[in-house]
Amino acid sequence: MITGSEMAVVDANAAALGVPRKQLMESSGHAVARVVTSVADPEETVTIVAGRGNNGGDAFVAARFLDEYDIEIQLLGRPETITTTIARENWEALERSEYETTQVRDASEFDLGDPDVVVDAMLGTGISGDLREPAATAAAAINDHDGTVVAVDVPSGMDAETGTLADSAVVADQIVTFHDTKPGLADLDATVTVADIGIPAVAETFVERGDLMRLDRDPASHKGDNGEVLVIGGGPYTGAPALSAQAALRGGADLVRVACPRAVARELQGYSENLIVRPFDGDHLETGHVDTILDLAVDHDTIVLGPGLGDEDSTLDAVTDLLGRYDGTAVVDADALAVVPEVDADADLLCTPHQGELLKMGGETAGDWEERAALVEDFATELSQTLLVKGPYDIVSDGEVTRVNRTGNAGMTVGGTGDVLAGTVGALAATQSPIHAGAIGAYAVGRAGDIAVEDRGVGLVATDLLDTLPTALWASEP
Repeated sequence: MITGSEMAVVDANAAALGVPRKQLMESSGHAVARVVTSVADPEETVTIVAGRGNNGGDAFVAARFLDEYDIEIQLLGRPETITTTIARENWEALERSEYETTQVRDASEFDLGDPDVVVDAMLGTGISGDLREPAATAAAAINDHDGTVVAVDVPSGMDAETGTLADSAVVADQIVTFHDTKPGLADLDATVTVADIGIPAVAETFVERGDLMRLDRDPASHKGDNGEVLVIGGGPYTGAPALSAQAALRGGADLVRVACPRAVARELQGYSENLIVRPFDGDHLETGHVDTILDLAVDHDTIVLGPGLGDEDSTLDAVTDLLGRYDGTAVVDADALAVVPEVDADADLLCTPHQGELLKMGGETAGDWEERAALVEDFATELSQTLLVKGPYDIVSDGEVTRVNRTGNAGMTVGGTGDVLAGTVGALAATQSPIHAGAIGAYAVGRAGDIAVEDRGVGLVATDLLDTLPTALWASEP
């Protein structure tokens, strides 16, 4: 089962893999036509009631496969307002081919007639709530009609995220849904056909541009609405927490603070005026600092724990204490990873080891990415946490969902890129689930590295990724 929003991501990922939405629409329309031919005899009347989105576009395609029927296509709205290029092209193909088409510009103009079959293609998976006019009038007429009703993807008025039906929703006899079933369809008194429209299976495995559709920044948002991140690091090293904090800002967080030993606070602040430093006494993290850090962490959406902390026994004891008492979302990186298998944590942990760190944690690895993905999934299940295991192919798994990222290049073996990834994932985890934060973060940082290498060559440094990261996250193309 797949929700409507997840289906949109998969569609976009398929396009990124080389299977464009236009091709998928052709396959979808053909699938609709096959169901219509299974319930109608040749020369019977078929009326398509179509909206202005891709749901309508699927039905426009279907019309071309139904020439042996007496077919009429009713568009709810004006052709110039069809919302996508591919749907508009398929409408124009019908008009140029002189199919019988009608434009319904007002609810009072709608006349369903008395067809043997009605194809409901008004609204697709991106719509929820009560139907508006003229769709409401059309739905009422369809429901009052005695003919067979074939719905495209979901009946108009069904929320494809929750499976709930609006009071005014279309009641369908047949439903042709694509790629996978949708929430709520199994509960309807209708025959549901799940049509394979040619989406590669890996469109749900490989992280691609479609995953960026999960990012949504409200134009009316205020400071803090897009996440506050606390980076806990520094002591032996100062560059690592500075990179993570700057990456969290570049990754979309509104506010990022760095909790670090007072001995290195001034040096860390010197990396950027954008950093907000919250020092604690001493020159490295110890258990005596945990209460202070937990008090600070409660005001943040996520913490990033590990960059530059070092591996002194007293520091690892403090990490163990902190993770055992923290109950939010934490990105765990670098030396802090060593204690994760021994911690009974209530927190949602997103661990970002490279393969050597994974082995030290007790996990396994393999050269083949598919075998490695299965091993990471098993270990994530054992830990009951989310893993982002870095490598030529990054593997992200929470034990139930496993994603594979292929962006990035050999130039990114330079030090500091993992710190950039930890900060980026920390920012994303403030607004996304851990699995999505890990997948998008791996994709975006790898893509940022690809942009940097294309611009500057292999001699990149980690700070180069900070400059290209916003483009990698928010632009549709590099």
